[in-house]
Amino acid sequence: MYKQALVMACALASMAGCASKIENPTDYITFRDQPLVSEVEPGMSRQQVLIIGGRPSSIVQRSVHPGSCNNYILNEQGHQQPYHISFDSSGRVRHKGFMTCGQREQAEREML
Repeated sequence: MYKQALVMACALASMAGCASKIENPTDYITFRDQPLVSEVEPGMSRQQVLIIGGRPSSIVQRSVHPGSCNNYILNEQGHQQPYHISFDSSGRVRHKGFMTCGQREQAEREML
C-alpha cells in the first residue's frame, strides 16, 4: 500500500512539473461550449476574436511580451470565470485560457 501511494505521488509530481498551464481542467469542461473557448484559435486576428466574443471587460498592454491582452468574464448557469486572450505585437492570438491577463503575465514572468 505504501509503495503504491509513493508511486502515485511521484507520478503526479512529475506530471505537475511538466504542466505548461496552471488552470483548472474543470473550467474547460464547464465552459467548453462558450464561443471564446471553442472557436478562438492561436493565430486568429484581434478583429476575428471581437466578432466571436464581443467587447472584452478590459484590455491590458502586455509587459513581458509585446502586444495586448483582453480580459473576459464567462458566464455559465450562474457561474462566472475569468478568461483571457492575449495577442502578439501583430494583433494575432498568442494564448488563451482560464485566468486574467494579470495572472497570465505573472505566469510568464515566472517562466523566464
